[in-house]
Amino acid sequence: MFSLFEDSPEFKKRLATPFTPTKVTLQEVHSVIPKHLHEKNTFKALLYVIRDVTCAVIVYKLGWLIDPIAKFLVEECGTPHVGIAVKWGLWALYWHWQGVILAGWWCMAHEAGHGSLSNYPWFNHLVGYSLHTPQFILVPYYAWRSSHHAHHKATMSIERDENFVPRTRSEYGLPPENIAKVNDYHEMFEETPIYTLLRMLFMQVLGWQYYLFTNAMGNQMYPPWTNHFQPSSPLFKPHERKGIIASNIGLSAMSCILYLWTREVGFHNFLKFFFVPYLLANHWIVMLTYLHHSDPSIAHYRATQWSFLRGAISTVDRPLLGWAGRFFLHNVSHDHVAHHLFSSIPFYNQPYVTEAIKKILKEDYNYDSTASS
Repeated sequence: MFSLFEDSPEFKKRLATPFTPTKVTLQEVHSVIPKHLHEKNTFKALLYVIRDVTCAVIVYKLGWLIDPIAKFLVEECGTPHVGIAVKWGLWALYWHWQGVILAGWWCMAHEAGHGSLSNYPWFNHLVGYSLHTPQFILVPYYAWRSSHHAHHKATMSIERDENFVPRTRSEYGLPPENIAKVNDYHEMFEETPIYTLLRMLFMQVLGWQYYLFTNAMGNQMYPPWTNHFQPSSPLFKPHERKGIIASNIGLSAMSCILYLWTREVGFHNFLKFFFVPYLLANHWIVMLTYLHHSDPSIAHYRATQWSFLRGAISTVDRPLLGWAGRFFLHNVSHDHVAHHLFSSIPFYNQPYVTEAIKKILKEDYNYDSTASS
């Protein structure tokens, strides 16, 4: 049990190994990837989309059986305690799996945003917009797609990356490293367990929405209150503004549908069937993106040291959720290094890309077995 709280052997090895940037070239990495892995199959992608939507519908339909089953156990079998335990146990299962499935919708739309589902741009945008915006995960597809592409172009760059950009010594008000004393760090980073716990909970429950509204943990080059909803936001180029408006229209339409549905089924059912899984889906979105790019053993780079290859391989593959991560989250955590190197390759081919790049990257390939299930 206590092994759950231990650092992985891969993490310990990285900490114990002096860091040196990779000497592998981008050309060498590209040379080991078979050409057929780049091929996209629109029909195959459509089947995956249908599978994801079907899973959510099936779980939703099963959810409507939970309260009747509990009522039967209480009223017909005369076992109130068993009925209550079964009721909330089944709701916990519903919330968990529906949250994972909806996070999978986000991952599928993420693939569509990279254009990796099909050679037809209209198909990628249709799937991405449909799953992200006028659906239950309420993501501004075109706005997110724009900032996410910028993230891929500058991964792990202190000056230009878009997500989870670490703050510098000057931003923390710390003196230069050669004159800093222990007390300087203690005053800034002393243990505040309650504050840290509350911040972690906030990040996991509402961190995704907070990022979209405020660009929290984004790049400091943008002005305060930069967000993903304003068409004139500095995150976007002028030609992208129509897409931002389309995303906002889709979000507004879905909000109206949810309001009408809530009036029909009641606020308590809104909370049970939609809101809790929605929060848990956002938890998984924040969790997987945070784990990809915030490992303390992985380097960030200044402008003079950064390159596309150095940034792309400065992420970590993790077997997040085990088989469920592969099935529902479409390999996004298992093969994240490969994804950053070849984001246009379909997700179902990324495991083969991972095996290929391991052979050329060797010790520069980052993997972490923590939280494998």
